Amino acid sequence: MKTRPALALLVVAWLAACTHLAGLPRKPEVSLAGLRPVQLGLFEQRFALKLRVQNPGEVDLSIDGLQFTIELNGQPFLEGLSDQSLTVARFGEGVLEVMATSTFASTLKQLRELKRAGRDSVDYRIVGRVSVVGVGSVPFERRGELSLPLFEPPPPRKVPPSAAARSQTGRLTSGALATI
Repeated sequence: MKTRPALALLVVAWLAACTHLAGLPRKPEVSLAGLRPVQLGLFEQRFALKLRVQNPGEVDLSIDGLQFTIELNGQPFLEGLSDQSLTVARFGEGVLEVMATSTFASTLKQLRELKRAGRDSVDYRIVGRVSVVGVGSVPFERRGELSLPLFEPPPPRKVPPSAAARSQTGRLTSGALATI
């Protein structure tokens, strides 16, 4: 009956694993908290992102890395990964600052779509995996909407009356140059 001790050991290991995972009934939630262009090149663009990690569970989470992809309007846009560590308290949140890369083609496609649609916001989807110490890789997905800043052209500079009078005398002034 050598199988009984082996079976008992297997059951104990399985119960220990279940007990450990019982503290993680809810997965961490990851959302986009900020996006800033860092390097705009011909072949690729680099962005600094702030990813908010929320822990809806009852135990602290020790995160030691993540991998993610971000889509804008259903099209792939950014990819990134990080080996940064972060401990998120139970029922708490933290922010990871990570780098992500986009190709020229995907950036150009997004700019064309924004110009064509004339929208003031875009839909995004972030999907990936968070590496949680003692648990392993945990998948996440989040959808949301990003508001776009509205860029308005600056108003035309007006020439002060005194500069206009001087420009009529034949002298060019900086105010007169602004109206040319």
